[in-house]
Amino acid sequence: MAEIINLRQVRKDREKAAKQAKAAENRVLFGRPKKAKTLAETRKAIEQARHEAHRLAEPDKD
Repeated sequence: MAEIINLRQVRKDREKAAKQAKAAENRVLFGRPKKAKTLAETRKAIEQARHEAHRLAEPDKD
């Protein structure tokens, strides 16, 4: 005989798997801790200031 399948449960399992896949993708994209984000922003600001400090003259302000 064939195995009986609960279609409601299959639908819920499929939706749960989709949510888990989306969560894993978001962890990769947005998963940096706040400390790491602020450290990167600080380093970027320092590098930008260092770069700007080496300018010979102010740009024209027309």
